[in-house]
Parts: sequence; structure tokens; C-alpha cells
Amino acid sequence: MSLTPPRRGFFIQNPSIMSNVDVQELAKFSDLAHRWWDPHSEFRPLHQINPLRLEWIDSLAGLRGKSALDVGCGGGILAESMAQRAAQVLGIDLATKPLGVARLHALEAGVQNVTYREIAAEALAAEAPASFDVVTCMEMLEHVPDPASIVRAATALAKPGGWVFFSTLNRNPKSFLFAIIGAEYVLKLLPKGTHDYARFIRPSELSRWCRESGLSLEGMKGMEYNPITQRYKLSGDTSVNYLVACRKPA
Repeated sequence: MSLTPPRRGFFIQNPSIMSNVDVQELAKFSDLAHRWWDPHSEFRPLHQINPLRLEWIDSLAGLRGKSALDVGCGGGILAESMAQRAAQVLGIDLATKPLGVARLHALEAGVQNVTYREIAAEALAAEAPASFDVVTCMEMLEHVPDPASIVRAATALAKPGGWVFFSTLNRNPKSFLFAIIGAEYVLKLLPKGTHDYARFIRPSELSRWCRESGLSLEGMKGMEYNPITQRYKLSGDTSVNYLVACRKPA
């Protein structure tokens, strides 16, 4: 799930690391940073789906005692929850304000085994290749100009035998109807203008980028929303939201 229209006043602190980033997308999250941990705010969908994605990641990769990286961590919802599963976690993002919120929340929650850095995935991959047992990149690929570059970087950052997880939105008429018309205009789960349909990614495309990067596809799950119960669940339906689990050869 992604969030709200661009606002004015966003400042790029380090233009040299901005080659694979949409400045307007960063501005969206920066403007809403103070609301990141409010479960009733624009980030409510992230709070609702986080237990599902956390359980799936943990069931496959076994987070306890592992080194984990969350790419595009934002305010730290997934990163902090992985740390609470006894992983040693690094969260990275290029939006300064959400990282500040993430650091503050971890401090207030007493979670000491999570740290945050403002650095691009590609830059970290060049600096510290093969460093993490688990690499996650959730609800982020559809926000960058070159998602395949993020896939390559995530692969490089994983240790041999390590796990790499992605989640994003499928591109088809149903996803347009559900993720844009339904979620933004009818159910108002997300602000209008949240999604750019052209940036949605078909599972076949993401799978190809993973294979080209040297990953083996280990599993795929869909994520469905029930407007009656107002709950999400994992399923075999990948037509809208979906998650992919990959492994780097040992």
C-alpha cells in the first residue's frame, strides 16, 4: 500500500544518491511522517497488513538471530516488528523525516536491535554486499523509476542462501478497479492520487527480474481485503496485492 499526493517543500539532502528515486514520492511520505505510527491515519493499511507479512516472512526465513535489512523502511513498521522477533535489523530509506520517526519510535518502544540509515539500496549494496540473512522490500517497488535496480541491489545485499522478499501491486484491470477506484475513491482506504497504475508490476515481470538477478522463486502469496469485515488475509489470489519470497543460491 502506498500513500498520498505530492506536497511542496521537500528538500533533497544528498542529490548524489537520488538516481533511482522519485522525489515526489519521497515528498508524500515525508509530509505524513508524523502520522506513521497512528493506526487510524493514512497508514492504517500498513498497520493492518504488517502482521500478515511479518508472519509469512518469519515462517519461511526464521527471523530469530538473523541479520535483516528492510529496504524502503519508511517509519519502521516492518523493521521494528522484525526486531521484536529477535532479528538484528537495519532499515534504510531516502526520506529523512520518516527515518527520524522510526528512530524515535524504536527509542520509545525500547527496541534496541534496530538501526536506520539514509542510504539508497544500490549504494548499500556496493558498500556491504552479501551482508544480510533476510532482505525485505515491501510496498516500495512501485514508487521508484527503476524497480529492477532495487531487485538487483536486494539480491546483492543478501548472503548466499539468504531470503529476499518483495511485495507490490499487480497491473491489470482488476487491480485498477480495486487498488485505485475501490481503495481510493469508494472505500477511501487511501487518499486519492495514492497510486500510479502505470507503475504497477505484473508477477511475471517481478519474477523475471528476480531470476535475472540470480534469485530462485520460493513462493508467492496474494493479499485480499474484505470490505465487510475490514480485514486482510493472505491467499492464492495475486491479482491485486501480492508478495514474493525468493532465495539466493548458497
